[in-house]
Amino acid sequence: MKEKRLEILLWSIAFPGFGQLLNGQVIKGLSFILLEVILNVNSSFNMAIVHSFHGNIEKAIEVTDYQWLMFYPCIYMFAVWDAYCQADGECPPYTFVPFAFCAYSVTVGLIYSPLFKVGGVLIGPVWLPILFLLPGIIIGLFVRSLLLRSSRTPS
Repeated sequence: MKEKRLEILLWSIAFPGFGQLLNGQVIKGLSFILLEVILNVNSSFNMAIVHSFHGNIEKAIEVTDYQWLMFYPCIYMFAVWDAYCQADGECPPYTFVPFAFCAYSVTVGLIYSPLFKVGGVLIGPVWLPILFLLPGIIIGLFVRSLLLRSSRTPS
């Protein structure tokens, strides 16, 4: 079952909604795909990605509609968590915590992306949120481990 869970996780990371389709949740999967497309188009995220890959960070910031893109991390992480959690029908306790902390930290990275410099370099609305993913994962896994320990110890 771990292989199936990993497969579903990776497909969901590639495109939110694909994991749900693999889980047989067609309506939910298509809903996440539609949400992703709506957010992506209205925020001009694909253009921001293209400009970021070309090293044109100022243009990436300029084309990004932050009002739309602010929804993206939460929808994305929720879709990934949902697909992962439903992969074999049983969701381990507190699995949502690292995903939620990733959504929070990526959103903060997105908010500061037009201003925050790394080593004196502005890295923009694609790379800074990705960089902020790492603290979200670390903090989320740490908090999850604390919650698991506290739920095991008798009160």
